[in-house]
Amino acid sequence: MTLDKHLPPASTAGRPRSPLRHRGTVLAGISLGYFMVLLDTTVLSVAEPDLAASLHTSVAGLQWAANSYTVVFAALLLSAGALADRLGAHRVFRAGAALFALGSALCALAPTVGALIGMRALLGAAAAACVPSSLALIGRLYPDRGQHARAVATWAAISGAAVATGPLAGGALVGAAGWRAVFLINVPLGAAVLVLTATRSLHCPRGDRKVDWPAQLAACACLALVTDGLIAAGAAAWPHTAAALGGAAVTGAAFARLERRSTAPVLNRALLGAGAARAGLAAGAAVNFALAGSLFVLPLLLTDRGMSALETGLAFLPLTIPFAVNPPLTGRIVARRGARPPVLGGLVLLAAGGAVLATAAWARAPYGWLAAGLLLTGLGVSFALPALVTAVAGAAPPGAGGAVGGMLNAARQTGASLGIAAMGAPLAAGIGSAPWAFAVAAVVCAGTAAWFGGVRRP
Repeated sequence: MTLDKHLPPASTAGRPRSPLRHRGTVLAGISLGYFMVLLDTTVLSVAEPDLAASLHTSVAGLQWAANSYTVVFAALLLSAGALADRLGAHRVFRAGAALFALGSALCALAPTVGALIGMRALLGAAAAACVPSSLALIGRLYPDRGQHARAVATWAAISGAAVATGPLAGGALVGAAGWRAVFLINVPLGAAVLVLTATRSLHCPRGDRKVDWPAQLAACACLALVTDGLIAAGAAAWPHTAAALGGAAVTGAAFARLERRSTAPVLNRALLGAGAARAGLAAGAAVNFALAGSLFVLPLLLTDRGMSALETGLAFLPLTIPFAVNPPLTGRIVARRGARPPVLGGLVLLAAGGAVLATAAWARAPYGWLAAGLLLTGLGVSFALPALVTAVAGAAPPGAGGAVGGMLNAARQTGASLGIAAMGAPLAAGIGSAPWAFAVAAVVCAGTAAWFGGVRRP
């Protein structure tokens, strides 16, 4: 999910001016594509109990049903930007939207959890194709700097609504037609995206930017193996855990070696070389770690308390409402005091939210206590995420600013994958272990806040 604002292009030289007609329609189509991608990251959470009962799967199966999407999404995000530059952003975006609609239909038809996991991985690849290319298309449609800023704000507002409405929409769909409905909704959305973006003004030229596929595959394998190791640890499958983490070490070393030799590295070395930028990327990962992990754990906890799918979706409102109403306030704080206070404050709120949720789950406290923890978590996310692009961009060395958006999104999706794996692991011992899941999130966010707060400003 994304609540951040992206940097406008530094120059408009050489960019053709798009005709004014139909630009609003095309922007709506691009925004709807990103809405569809983000909706899929949140809408499935409420469907977990129904999915588990229908496909007779365990917590580990549910973790992989969620994580096969985020692992592939995270690993391919950076190279997807290079692919969009190479093949043309409009081709990559429209292919991603079509693949997303097709993959969603196949997910709805999945007869087993293994088939669902495979189709969710396909959705992750489609999502990675849509995100970087959507921003490139907006830059081409709106070459003027002021118009571009307003277009990105519209794109962020429309797509951000997916995060706020996802759990509630998921609860309504599951209550009405079961878990398969949360995937079927993407088919007409994908068709609408293709219709709205079918215009010559959207065409982008091909480029010669290279994609280092061996390094990209090594990165994907490393993240998948780390995730697998954490999930196996939750099930106390220690030989499996050792093998997965050992494989992650090997593929991680291979990735590092390929990156050193590559003429088109996956990661931006200059950006990673700045300590403050690294802390900002870690903050983005921590925010999504807590958010995605909580979205995974809470529906199982609330269902255990007797809530229906729709009631569970409504129970998420204290978490999701701040996503819709708080970003303008965060923007004003960033403009007046810089990005550091809202990022640091957001991490502290996330740590506090995790602690309240852990205590409420341990004490089996009434929903009001869970709502308080959800509100703190939602406020933390809505303060931190909109400010993080500014924070990382401000810490980036000269020449590395263009990599900020892609690197931050990849870090956040990596954090989401690890959050689902690590926070879901205690649940393998039963829902009574849920307090430990929220405690993990609290510790991760508190530790990252200490790191971010202790780094010198550039």
